This record gives sequence, C-alpha cells and structure tokens, in this order.
Amino acid sequence: MWQTLVHYTNHFIVILFIAWVYSPRHFWKAYLILLSTMLVDLDHLWAVPIFDPDRCSIGFHAFHSEIAILIYVVSLFILKNKWLKLFCIGLIFHMITDGLDCLWSGI
Repeated sequence: MWQTLVHYTNHFIVILFIAWVYSPRHFWKAYLILLSTMLVDLDHLWAVPIFDPDRCSIGFHAFHSEIAILIYVVSLFILKNKWLKLFCIGLIFHMITDGLDCLWSGI
C-alpha cells in the first residue's frame, strides 16, 4: 500500500518540486512538461494484460526498455533546448519511480 502512495506521489507531487526548482518563473509550464512524461505509459496499452501488478515495467514495456532509458539519458546531454531537457529529466525520473516499484516488489 505504501509503495503505491510513494509511486503516485512521485508521479504527481514530487514533480511539482522539480518544476519549481527547474524554473520558478515558468513553474506551471515546467510542471505540465513533467506531467506530460506520463504519456510514456501508453506502452502499457500494448501489453497483455494491460495491467499486471506483478510485472516490472522496466525492461518489459517498449518505452521503459533499457534502450529507451539510454536514449533519455543521452538526450539530456545532447539537447540544447531547456524545455526538451526538462522533458528528458521527467522521463528519467519516471523510470526511477517505476524502477523503485520493481525493487520494492522484488520483481
């Protein structure tokens, strides 16, 4: 139960703090960009079943694969646009959050 609370707190509340630190003047824009990284979970729709509480997203879903994560990390250092960099930060934070679920559930 507490893992679910931490998971959704990371996905919706902690990113408020990240947005504030990253760009206090454009806080809402930063928050919406970070929130948009939740779209990476669309890859769950291709899985059968769509939701499996005993499945680790990392390494299973296409946008949660090791290659995808590597692309997110490399893009963070290659891209020059600060908003695209923030998007990469959001994707990486999303993967960390999902990875914590895998660790805590022992999957």
